[in-house]
Amino acid sequence: MTTTKKDPSEMSVEEKLKTLYQLQVTLSAIDEKRALRGELPLEVQDLEDEIAGLNTRKEKIQSEIADFQNAVAQKRNEIESAQQSVDRYKQQLDTVRNNREYDTLTKEIEFQSLEIELCQKKIKEANTKVAERQEDLKKVDDTINERQADLDHKRGELDEIMKETRDAEAELKEKAKALEANIEPRLLQSFKRIRKSARNGLGIVYVQRDACGGCFNKIPPQRQLDIKMHKKIIVCEYCGRILIDPELAGVKTETAEAKPKRKRTTRKKKTETTEEE
Repeated sequence: MTTTKKDPSEMSVEEKLKTLYQLQVTLSAIDEKRALRGELPLEVQDLEDEIAGLNTRKEKIQSEIADFQNAVAQKRNEIESAQQSVDRYKQQLDTVRNNREYDTLTKEIEFQSLEIELCQKKIKEANTKVAERQEDLKKVDDTINERQADLDHKRGELDEIMKETRDAEAELKEKAKALEANIEPRLLQSFKRIRKSARNGLGIVYVQRDACGGCFNKIPPQRQLDIKMHKKIIVCEYCGRILIDPELAGVKTETAEAKPKRKRTTRKKKTETTEEE
């Protein structure tokens, strides 16, 4: 004989609260597993982003170096062309027929010589820029290597933790999924909303020492009685968390033990008596 699955909407308030608290315990256990990773996932992501940024900067520097080197090559070609012109004009000086031709050739030689000097100056400036950018490139490469070493180390740590917690976390997720299937959608949605807004991720808490187990504000006696009756879902009027009776949650609460009364010790005043002789 097969038993049919109970509709979550037909469950009693007591069953709903118990299931919801079991879900909370399971989700808190998942949170603990994830907490073991600490800031490692964020640190890994930050390092990956930083390395990506450094590689972009490296590519930009390499592009600038290539541009300067191309400029140097172009100026050298211009120097070679200008030098050829100077040589040609100097040869022509030997065959000039008048002063006018001589002056024209002299001016051309002077102009081409100035062009050569200007190109040499540009080459020197470009080579200086190349040296500066190569120094920048070396620094970026060194930084990338350092960050990559940090990244590899932190990835190793994270992988080790993930390996240790992966199976346990997968089991907890399956358990949480099964529990969620037994909670009516509206209640589950409300619980998730409360849990998301709560700093410690607690959406349902039990009463501790007459106070809310989430925000620790005092709960009036009548409200505590309503919580113990399990007739309706009750939330904390201060933090909005769902409240459950510790007994229903299966939690043993600390009972306030009567402190042994300390005996009050009274000092007897010593009276000094003087005997008259």
